[in-house]
Amino acid sequence: MKDDYTRINSVTWDQWHEEKNDWCIPVTHEEYQAACHGDWDVYLTPCIKVPHDWFGEMKNKRILGLASGGAQQMPIFAALGARCTVFDYSDKQLEAEQITAEREGYDIEIMKGDMTKKLPFQDESFDVIFHPVSNCYVEDVFHVWNECYRLLRKGGELLAGFDNGINFLFEDDNPLLVVNKLPFNPLKMSKERYREMAENQECIQFSHTLEEQIGGQLKAGFVLKDLYEDHDRENGAEIRKYAPQYIATRAVKPN
Repeated sequence: MKDDYTRINSVTWDQWHEEKNDWCIPVTHEEYQAACHGDWDVYLTPCIKVPHDWFGEMKNKRILGLASGGAQQMPIFAALGARCTVFDYSDKQLEAEQITAEREGYDIEIMKGDMTKKLPFQDESFDVIFHPVSNCYVEDVFHVWNECYRLLRKGGELLAGFDNGINFLFEDDNPLLVVNKLPFNPLKMSKERYREMAENQECIQFSHTLEEQIGGQLKAGFVLKDLYEDHDRENGAEIRKYAPQYIATRAVKPN
């Protein structure tokens, strides 16, 4: 069963989409039109808007939304003139991308796949990779960073959001009581706990160290240019009141 954890996560995201999770609600027609006129924002982490100067001029840039389905970011990039590809493992999230693109009349390449595998793109295919919080759903983030480096053109940018691990110290029924060791890896826990996570629609999630998250980008060859920390939204984990839980980074593949 543990070999199928990414499939479990895919199905769970389909269920979250049906329940209208915060990260499954596409941009509206009005938001798309506003972006066409230069009024836009996107998120890598829950609350802080990504600085516009992290992107530069977007017109005709090739951008990959990595594990970025749900039509919250890609329609904005399309409105800015980018050539968009979205890669995700949730059918429902990708369906939202298709519906939104048809509604607004822009082209987008939509691909379903598992980011724990080699990504189905040629070397140096993209100018920007936009990767919001999602590598908590895979065990090996070094693979993700290495694939991002391979896919970016020289001078290309990786914009990534990820958690810092602190949320995994706690469980939902004990929001401020430390009950888990870090790094948190459900594949190394009991079959009963793993099954409970799957059946309770928690997704099979992993914490990762900053050595993996930031150090992993550096080891892949990226140059770190900027970062910021962020907290959960109001309906998120209780620890949000006391400490940041997320980091967003801007990294560049050297020329």
